[in-house]
Amino acid sequence: MSDKTGADAPALVKCLVWDLDNTLWQGTLLEDAEVRLPDAIRAAIVELDSRGVLQSVCSRNDHDLAWARLEELGVAEYFVLPEIGWGPKSEAVRRIAEGLNFAHRTIAFIDDQPAERAEVAYHLPDVRCYPAEEAVTLTGLPEFSPAVSTVDSRRRREMYQAGFRRETERSAYDGPDEEFLRSLDLVMRIARATEEEITRVEELTLRTSQMNATGVHYSDRTLRELSADPGHEVLVTTLTDRFGPHGAVGVTLVEKHPAVWHLKLLATSCRVVSFGAGSVILNWLVDQAAAAGVHLVADFRRTDRNRMMEVAYRFAGFDEEPCACRDAVRTASARAAQGAEEQETTEVERLHLVAAPRPPSTTVRLIAPDLTAQPAADPSVVAPA
Repeated sequence: MSDKTGADAPALVKCLVWDLDNTLWQGTLLEDAEVRLPDAIRAAIVELDSRGVLQSVCSRNDHDLAWARLEELGVAEYFVLPEIGWGPKSEAVRRIAEGLNFAHRTIAFIDDQPAERAEVAYHLPDVRCYPAEEAVTLTGLPEFSPAVSTVDSRRRREMYQAGFRRETERSAYDGPDEEFLRSLDLVMRIARATEEEITRVEELTLRTSQMNATGVHYSDRTLRELSADPGHEVLVTTLTDRFGPHGAVGVTLVEKHPAVWHLKLLATSCRVVSFGAGSVILNWLVDQAAAAGVHLVADFRRTDRNRMMEVAYRFAGFDEEPCACRDAVRTASARAAQGAEEQETTEVERLHLVAAPRPPSTTVRLIAPDLTAQPAADPSVVAPA
């Protein structure tokens, strides 16, 4: 049994941090002539990687010797941001979480020593800790079992590793940030979600918390229903650069009325915050709304982690000024009785924007559809005064 349990269904683990000696491998590297990686552990590493669970290492060992052994065993490539040294393991796990920009509740730690697990649990109470004997059973636990497997989840580790190389080059770049971004040859594609991409959209709503405007999870079934509704736009954003694909990095859900577009959800991956992905998406949507001659109303629901999304909305020009279109959206939403799982309407703030044309991004080449060609959803919603 793991050291931490809960009555509710556990949150998905986004990164598992392995101890090495007598946990990942059998034996102690600095004492035994040879350490051995059991086949069952190797299989667990490969399976977790295929599910999109990132993995790292936190070990009291000589870094060069330990990393060389991982390479000899053929598994070094599976581990991101390894922490191999002699400091407290809680500090090492904290650095891994910070490097990945992951909440502690999405981090798991496995170690054969109860004292090490206790030290991590004391300083990082949200990190889930597991004894080494559970290593071969982790793939059967719900917190390590995403409901869906997508192209992006299967290559998540490679995308993060490319991201670290990108950040290394960025750190060495002496020029302005805008020049560096232009040097990446960034290409953003916004497209209506296809049947195949719906699962990628659902995964984004599940995994994204800091850059999720409502903190709401839309199920696969709900997304499919909305994508089939001509009054809704379910849009997926992907990003590539010269280092490779970032995968699906954003989801946008819009309900279109004759005089107002209702932005029900905007969520973007934390990995692309530094590229201004959220601002590019918002500016494009505002420009589209201006072309359609409609106002925008955006749902925002405060959580303990999405302050950055509120800043993005405010910076884009959304405010709380009164407008008849906000009342029209509220009436239409109540009548339609549509919404996402776990959303509490009373907590939702509706921010307003009078759309005006926006210039294109100077750092990202955007490929996107023309939303103005689609029919509006609800003729009973009147134009704002």
